Amino acid sequence: MAGATMQVNIVAADRPLWSGTAKSVTIPASEGGMGILPNHEPVLTVIKDGTIAVVDPDGVRHSFDVTDGFISFDSNKLTVAVERGHDVVQTSGSAVVGDGQEA
Repeated sequence: MAGATMQVNIVAADRPLWSGTAKSVTIPASEGGMGILPNHEPVLTVIKDGTIAVVDPDGVRHSFDVTDGFISFDSNKLTVAVERGHDVVQTSGSAVVGDGQEA
């Protein structure tokens, strides 16, 4: 399974947030944090407010603060649909939301 990836699409009600390939995704599932890896068995679950973390094939971590939504994973494709979301850019010592304001 080394080098395995999956296709990921993260969309908010008003715009797409991120699309690409990933080695892993962590989501704020309604029953607690959940990790999705390539070739995971099919799943459909509700997510709550929290942070989605995506690790791309180069090992770069992308984080998104999101509100309620759901995920669907099947045939190595993960779809995340949320009410609202924005990317979180990591800087040294603090997190900065996508619009440049400190979180």
